[in-house]
Amino acid sequence: MVGTSSTVSSKNDTALRDGTAPIAFFDSGVGGLPYLRWAKEHLPQENYVYLLDRAHFPYGTKTKEEVFQAVSEGIARLIEKVRPKIIVLACNTASVVALQRLRVLHPEIPFVGVVPAVKPAAERTHGKRIGVMATNRTLQDVYLENLIKQFASHCEVVRVAGPGIVEFVEQRLFQASPEEKYGIIKDAIAVLKERKVDEVVLGCTHFLYLEEELRLGLGEDIELIDSRDGVGRQLMRVLSTKSVPNTEPKKGDLLYVTGTSPIEERYYTFARMFGLEVAGIL
Repeated sequence: MVGTSSTVSSKNDTALRDGTAPIAFFDSGVGGLPYLRWAKEHLPQENYVYLLDRAHFPYGTKTKEEVFQAVSEGIARLIEKVRPKIIVLACNTASVVALQRLRVLHPEIPFVGVVPAVKPAAERTHGKRIGVMATNRTLQDVYLENLIKQFASHCEVVRVAGPGIVEFVEQRLFQASPEEKYGIIKDAIAVLKERKVDEVVLGCTHFLYLEEELRLGLGEDIELIDSRDGVGRQLMRVLSTKSVPNTEPKKGDLLYVTGTSPIEERYYTFARMFGLEVAGIL
């Protein structure tokens, strides 16, 4: 076992010194793709790989240990296949549950996590009432509770799960009518407006696909906040301090999925939307 670990670590150390090695993004589904888009816009010279854990989707209804097992399995496959120089856990649930343990398991690779943007929401609220929309798993985790205690103890925090939104985005986004899109979020909107929040944290990456509908439903007096910019800035810091930027021609940006054949057509559509090539099953 010692020899195996040493070999893997050596290979990954080499990847960290190779500027052409990809920056990898990992999520249970398509939710992390808007975060990848941010990276592609701000770091266009880098190579990117996105792994979509279709086999274990969704994470939000699983136990903490089930989430960790799914994430750790996917990350191991990702490391073995593409030797990334940085891994972005582009999923709030995965980050809340697994990020710290993954850093211990793979100390040779820098990880960047996605966590609910509670701090900026607490800094910007005028009425001291903020909402957090996230999966049940994220809402129930002690990590979120600690974020609230640390940064928003002076605020009333309204937690809204938004049941069915993640599955809707993953499976019905492209064929859904505007009425259907609004229908899946109207209950969450009603709660947030009734509680008179003035900031709403999007604590699940999938919710970004309904950002326009949420803004229209919540109105101009309620601000939506997500963590794309914060995560992207952290990625840039990690790239400059713990890795090597790419100075060679791009190799192309790839999307892999877990699970079995066939790969559903909607994933090819998502890949085209975000400038990725579907590379197969991992």
